[in-house]
Amino acid sequence: MIDIVMHINAVRQRIRSATELSGRTQEPLLLAISKTRSPAELLRAYQAGIVHFGENYLQEALEKINALQAYPLIWHFTGPIQSNKTRRIAENFSWVHSLDRIKIAQRLNEQRPAELGKLQVCIQVNIDREKSKTGVLPEALPELAHEINALSHLQLRGLMALPAAEASPAQHQISFARLADLLALLQRQSLPMDTLSMGMSDDLELAIAEGATIVRVGSALFGTRIRNNPP
Repeated sequence: MIDIVMHINAVRQRIRSATELSGRTQEPLLLAISKTRSPAELLRAYQAGIVHFGENYLQEALEKINALQAYPLIWHFTGPIQSNKTRRIAENFSWVHSLDRIKIAQRLNEQRPAELGKLQVCIQVNIDREKSKTGVLPEALPELAHEINALSHLQLRGLMALPAAEASPAQHQISFARLADLLALLQRQSLPMDTLSMGMSDDLELAIAEGATIVRVGSALFGTRIRNNPP
C-alpha cells in the first residue's frame, strides 16, 4: 500500500514549485482523480487535506458519494456524459468538466435541483483534433460557450482539455497554450470564465506554466490504477 499522505505532499510541492517558477501568485486547485479508488483511499486523502475529487464513472462515483456523505467533499464529474446519466450527475456533483454538446448542457440545466445552486461547468475541447476523443473542436467552441452561458442553472467556468497521450512534452505545452488562448478569446467576448482545467500527473508543471487553474492528478497521488471501466 502506498503512502497517500507522502504522495499528496510531493504533488503539492510540485505544484508550489511550478507556480513560483511561472511567476504566478495563486496555486491551481488540486483535483484528485479518484476513479477506481476505494472510499477508504479517498478518506485518507481527505484526512491529508484533499477536498476536491474527480470521477469518470457514474455508478462507481455514486457509491463513493453515498459512502462518504458524512464528509464535506466536493465532487467533480470528469468523464464522458451520456444522455441517460445527466439527471444523476446534475443531482450529485458540484462540477462537470466534460461538456461538449448543447443537448447535454440543456439536460443538466433542466435537471439541476434549484436548492443546490448552479452547476459549475467546463467545456471539454478536443484541442489536438483526435478522432477517438470527445470534446468540441476549437472553431465550434465560441457558439457552444455562448449557448451554455445562457442556461440559468449552469455557471460556465472555463475549458478543459486532454492533450494527445502519445505527444511529446513540448507538444503538450503547445496544446495547453492553445487552450489558454481560447479562454482569452472567450473572455474578450465578455464571457465570465476563469478556469483552465488541464494538466495531470506527468505534465502538471507544463500546464501550470501555461495558466492552469485546476490540475487533475490521479496516479501521482494514489499510484498506478487498475484499469477497468465500471458503468
